[in-house]
Amino acid sequence: MTRVFIYDTTLRDGEQGEGVTFSLADKLRVAEKLDDFGIDYIEGGWPGSNPKAVDFFREARSLDLGHAKLAAFGSTRHIKNRADADPNLAKLLEVEVPVTTIFGKTWDFHVTQALRVSLEDNLEMIRTSVAFLKSKGKEVIYDAEHFFDGYRANADYALATLTAAAEAGADTIVLCDTNGGSLFTQIPEIMAKVKAKIDVPLGIHTHNDGGLGLANALAAVEAGAVHVQGTINGYGERTGNCDLTQVIPNLILKMGHECIPEQNLPRLSEVAHHIAEQANLSVDIRHPFVGLCAFAHKGGIHVSAVQRNPETYEHIRPEQVGNLRRVLVSELSGRSNVFWKAEELGINLDQAPEKAKVVLDRIKDLENQGYEFEGAEGSFELLLKRALGEHATFFELDGYRVIVEKRGHDAEVLSEATVRVIIDGERKYMAAEGDGPVNALDRALRKALEEAYPEIRGVRLTDYKVRVVNPTEATAAKVRVLIESTDGAREWCTIGVHENIIEASWRALTDSVDYELLRGERRPR
Repeated sequence: MTRVFIYDTTLRDGEQGEGVTFSLADKLRVAEKLDDFGIDYIEGGWPGSNPKAVDFFREARSLDLGHAKLAAFGSTRHIKNRADADPNLAKLLEVEVPVTTIFGKTWDFHVTQALRVSLEDNLEMIRTSVAFLKSKGKEVIYDAEHFFDGYRANADYALATLTAAAEAGADTIVLCDTNGGSLFTQIPEIMAKVKAKIDVPLGIHTHNDGGLGLANALAAVEAGAVHVQGTINGYGERTGNCDLTQVIPNLILKMGHECIPEQNLPRLSEVAHHIAEQANLSVDIRHPFVGLCAFAHKGGIHVSAVQRNPETYEHIRPEQVGNLRRVLVSELSGRSNVFWKAEELGINLDQAPEKAKVVLDRIKDLENQGYEFEGAEGSFELLLKRALGEHATFFELDGYRVIVEKRGHDAEVLSEATVRVIIDGERKYMAAEGDGPVNALDRALRKALEEAYPEIRGVRLTDYKVRVVNPTEATAAKVRVLIESTDGAREWCTIGVHENIIEASWRALTDSVDYELLRGERRPR
């Protein structure tokens, strides 16, 4: 068993990814979460590149980090400066963190074309920069930029750059696949040559341009790397960095190594979603280990097998990484899916197993019409209870009418809806205007119901999605409407399908109201 140190660069390399932005407050919250999770190093940014990084390090002094070391990132000195007079190196010292990570050029092509210095000058820049930071009492991590490309182009020179860093006192030397184009089959042989040349702990920094960021990192650990750099959720330049939410569970559960405290691993999903939230993003539902679909089962044969033994279709237990097993109900489902979902909802179908077939047949019929219950569990629960005769009728539709009007080219579009419903034998008639026809219909329905059912005042729609079911029919196509709702305590999703988008929306809206009243254990007046 090897101790592998985890170095997180979400706040620097991760933030360079398109669509990823952290405020100063976000960065501080992320740092606290990573520390609490057990990450060894948290790279806070490049103080020489932007003021926010400097502000982060200043504010981070007040954080009570119990495990992680903060690292500041920068480059080797400029060719025109002595190390002790280089502004970038000075900023690394000014932020007063225990670890400095600097990168230097490894690929001779970059040295001559990007830096425009001689190969020997580059070696001297590496030596003097590392030695200067070590003389100031810092732990120095040296990132060998473009190492694998550089090695393939000129192995002797690439190794010479590592030797320069090692001789200057670097505590860890990290081999970087900066362009993300290496193959995992190439990593072990190159690592062996490096280990034969230098006697310094080695790390790995990979990118995912070839879809192999994780594979390359794990191959490097197998070949002797004891330090892995990456980001939470794989955020980063271009297609992203090596994803620590995949590295960490593979290291612990599959390879038997130590990294974060193993008792923290069940918090992996929580950490992934928390940091996504700070970045104002969502975790991909198909993300390995932490995504919503990572332990979701749809096929009837799969569900039946998982009921008997989860190992039949799961490589680990979802709770090991803080995720949940989910069973989806669709036209591909078997009786096992329906029984499983009913049990989740507290409904015992063992007392009426024949109802399961009724529900399954109804689902297959509706899905043939364009319904999809995987993401509409509110509508599925209503369907199940209707089949069991447990669904109360809270109101009946007597009719609705929607008017959309525009008078003149530049005039506003006006939407108005009227709804007639029957509650306990009494007809209610209400009208409302809205920002659009569906909004007007929603408002009119609520006004008609809220006297009898005041709790629906607390229900609000949080999302509204429309999908064309059969696009070849053009404007005559069926549409599927999904509505997400919340009452502040719980969330649910309902569905409606019809050739008319207003009718599809009405079906989803009424299911949403029905679900709230049913879950609130209300009964018709």
